[in-house]
Amino acid sequence: MDVQDYQNKSPELKIENYFQGKSKAWGVFQDRFGKVRRRFVVDIQGDWDAENKVLILTEDFQYDDGATEQRVWTITKTGKNSYNGVADGVVGIAEGESSGNAFNFRYTFDLPVEGKTWRVTFDDWMYLQDENILFNKATIRRWGFRLGEVYIFFDKRNK
Repeated sequence: MDVQDYQNKSPELKIENYFQGKSKAWGVFQDRFGKVRRRFVVDIQGDWDAENKVLILTEDFQYDDGATEQRVWTITKTGKNSYNGVADGVVGIAEGESSGNAFNFRYTFDLPVEGKTWRVTFDDWMYLQDENILFNKATIRRWGFRLGEVYIFFDKRNK
């Protein structure tokens, strides 16, 4: 898929606008066989610095097994529709691009799995449904093989 395929779709998604302030998300990880392995809720705080073109995205995860995790993204707008991001666990730089109602974010991540660390790749696709609802599907791969998908629904109304 190419993010440009969505250039004429609306509403327009600019992550610095959507994630400014508080939002909430619900998600699942589904393995390659279709079994849901983990559910989670995320409280999100986004702070956009327009002068420096930097979005700080603080994500507080609560998993169904009681585990918690915080991930803080620093996402820099590098062009009209391009972004770079860093966060703990991300290897190198995450690269993102928006077009129309879509945003694609690709990165390599060191994922903790049962006391080990797996180096995986994420291919995130986000689609803005309306001003409040954003859908995300992320495909996770290791050594080129699909491990599964993460599905997340974001809502600006449930802060």
